[in-house]
Amino acid sequence: MPYPIYQLDAFTDQLFSGNPAAVMPLQEDLPDDILLALAAENNLSETAFITPLPADQDADFSIRWFTPATEVPLCGHATLASAWVIFNLLEWPEDSVSFQSKSGRLGVSKGADGWLTLDFPNLPYQEQPTPQAIRDALADAPEQAWFVPSDTNYMIVLADEAAVKAAEPDLRTLKTLGNQGLIITAPGQDCDFVSRYFAPGAGVDEDPVTGSIHSVLVPYWAEKLGKNRLDARQVSRRGGTLRCELKGNRVAIAGQAVLFMEGTVELP
Repeated sequence: MPYPIYQLDAFTDQLFSGNPAAVMPLQEDLPDDILLALAAENNLSETAFITPLPADQDADFSIRWFTPATEVPLCGHATLASAWVIFNLLEWPEDSVSFQSKSGRLGVSKGADGWLTLDFPNLPYQEQPTPQAIRDALADAPEQAWFVPSDTNYMIVLADEAAVKAAEPDLRTLKTLGNQGLIITAPGQDCDFVSRYFAPGAGVDEDPVTGSIHSVLVPYWAEKLGKNRLDARQVSRRGGTLRCELKGNRVAIAGQAVLFMEGTVELP
């Protein structure tokens, strides 16, 4: 049976940059083992599966995200890519769409300039001593870190953008943490802050651009910089740009996306 599939580059307006994501619209749910096998076959940091919901539900679609190794509770770039597909390829009549997810209800709205804005949760985090595995994996890791209980990420703050770009953590050591991943961040030179994200615990060595980590980065930097609107760059090799705003218990994360490929998947 054929299923449509789309691959997009998210948080960019140019092909071969940003973060690639696969999007598969379904008419009904497939078994979890099939979803994971599809994500592993795609071999991208995330594949999103979207399914329309009945009219009496409080969201338009359900959405689930899988890395090649596991399901994750929240993903920004694949949600952005999913919304782009809905707005541009599925004849969606509205300028907003909502998703039911493991992290609650999420929204995406389309701006007049073509940017898409994610309505994501403001994720709480806890300051604690940096785990020894992180200090072993990254020589200049600071003594204090922040832990995000909802997704098990750790975040550390480095001195400057150059330190973030130069970081080469030992991924095997990071994987021994048994969590999802490590966010590293610092003030930016030409933007408010920069970041990179390593998620060997979820089967992704380095994620090129990660919308979901901005649910932590934005409230952290909003407090540090004393401003609610922030421009961000994820300074991986591919790189990506995000416009962000702290809105109380929600975080607005805006970006662009471009279509790379479309086709069909044949399942028995």
